[in-house]
Amino acid sequence: MELKKISSYVWEIPKSGNMLVPGKVFTSEKLLENLKGDKTLEQVRNVACLKGIIQNSIVMPDGHQGYGFPIGGVAAFDLNDGIVSPGGVGYDINCGVRVITSPFTEKQIDSKKKELLNELFRQVPAGVGKASVTKLSKDVLLEILQKGAAWAVKEGYGTKADLQRMEEYGSVSKADPHAVSQKAISRGQPQVGTLGSGNHFLEIQKVDKIYDENIAKLFGFHNEGQIAVMIHSGSRGLGHQVASDFIKSMDDKYGHEHLPDRELISAPMQSELSQEYFKAMWSAMNFAFTNRQMMTHWTRESFKKILGSNDDMNIVYDVCHNIAKIEEHVIDGEKRKVCVHRKGATRSFGPGREEIPEVYRNIGQPVIIPGSMGTASYVLLGTKKAEEISFGSTAHGAGRVMSRSRALQTFRGESVVKDLESKNILVKGTSWKGIAEETYQVYKDVDEVINVSHNAGIGKMIVRLVPIAVMKG
Repeated sequence: MELKKISSYVWEIPKSGNMLVPGKVFTSEKLLENLKGDKTLEQVRNVACLKGIIQNSIVMPDGHQGYGFPIGGVAAFDLNDGIVSPGGVGYDINCGVRVITSPFTEKQIDSKKKELLNELFRQVPAGVGKASVTKLSKDVLLEILQKGAAWAVKEGYGTKADLQRMEEYGSVSKADPHAVSQKAISRGQPQVGTLGSGNHFLEIQKVDKIYDENIAKLFGFHNEGQIAVMIHSGSRGLGHQVASDFIKSMDDKYGHEHLPDRELISAPMQSELSQEYFKAMWSAMNFAFTNRQMMTHWTRESFKKILGSNDDMNIVYDVCHNIAKIEEHVIDGEKRKVCVHRKGATRSFGPGREEIPEVYRNIGQPVIIPGSMGTASYVLLGTKKAEEISFGSTAHGAGRVMSRSRALQTFRGESVVKDLESKNILVKGTSWKGIAEETYQVYKDVDEVINVSHNAGIGKMIVRLVPIAVMKG
């Protein structure tokens, strides 16, 4: 495949064959090596063939092979002639991440770190199929799908101030739970407030480096050594079922013979089926916001029990990864509303965008990019340049380079835990298998991913965080 170098951090896949637009690859020479072993670039090219796509089919620096779209894939579609594709959103709808700051320092919690991790493990349900400690009726779940994190706050899981520091303020008003199947509801009912498995985690972290003191303080980061908590989770079985349901419905109605890849099944943007998918997707978004909000509450409770206080444990921000959104962007010199699919990518808006909560609107949104277990995570600042060259998007994590099956053949969970303990990082998980699958060696170099984002101008480095205790599902 032809790959044309545009700059040190941007490559282009020239338009050829059935491609309607070129591909754009944000990467470096180092990370480019990781893309040669899978179908990521082929998937970028396939997405470029989809009807109504605008400007470019894009992949972020953490990109790797996914379902239909590459993970790290971004694409915008015309609202009249374009499509919506569940594969361009992902199975874990609104898989997202939030950071909570604290007034504690590493020295203050060091002697109680293990006790704190054990309490978090006791309070926050985790793992495959793990049921929530809160048993909810179907009617309550439907209310959650409609109201999102606002429901959680109303029920005492946090405060109204929390909602001011979330993408969409933690609630999508256009959600319609009636578009969600009974099977999806049944899967979601016992899972509200649960962490889940795979790459999901809850980490106690410390501020390792501050790159921009002024912006960091506005986000709530004041000193190196300050303790924070990062929660990475999504819509669990409910979101997965929503994706499965609509992939089948769209295939039944529109087929896939006209597509370069069956996994790119889609429906016309203005079709009734697409509108139903949006209603269900927004409902799954609200489920995920609620999920993370309840875990935030239990995190605060754990700190209060073990450390005596949870005062000043404030949410920095909560961002979505897997989503499709109607947004206004400047295209060929004119403002235009389009549908932006972000599949394993984070919105990275600069100052002034009305979608950014008021507390950050004048400076730009916080962008949270988690690392892999045992490596750094970052908080960045969204940029105007990202709006110009990536539809306001950047990476969402480190990006896998090794399959889970190969990871299990290569690593043992017990050895991973010992390795991380030697680095003064405690790990507690529901299974050795889950820990082995998610060891940091199976991911790209997150520092290099962030380096690309920063130097390409699609997300500015503000704070580097490193883990000191990790809870895995």
